[in-house]
Amino acid sequence: MKTHKAIDRELCGEPVDLKEGFSRVMLKTLDRMKVDETGLVHGGFIFGLADYAAMLAVNHPNVVLGSADVKFLKPVKAGEIAFAEARAESSKSKKTVVNVVVTVENAEVFKGLFTCFVLDQHVLK
Repeated sequence: MKTHKAIDRELCGEPVDLKEGFSRVMLKTLDRMKVDETGLVHGGFIFGLADYAAMLAVNHPNVVLGSADVKFLKPVKAGEIAFAEARAESSKSKKTVVNVVVTVENAEVFKGLFTCFVLDQHVLK
């Protein structure tokens, strides 16, 4: 793993499979992620899981997200386990488009295309 080494895995997920152009990340949703008494998980946590999976599919120290076209398909409840699978679909120069699907119990809850860029140096330098 070459990127996002200091990420909080409790909030963004735990990598369970990593290959060139592919990652699978698991997120155990927590009570503190819910927005109300029904247990609905805030979508930002699901987006964060998907974004992290996309970054790992590119797996470069200087990868950043440029844009994302996403759809939330079903709600996620606190206590559920979500899996994000990310596949690099196309790569041109420093730009890679990554397809990410998030599932809970094999049902799609989120999907999106993430446009990632590999910079010559870290974005903060």
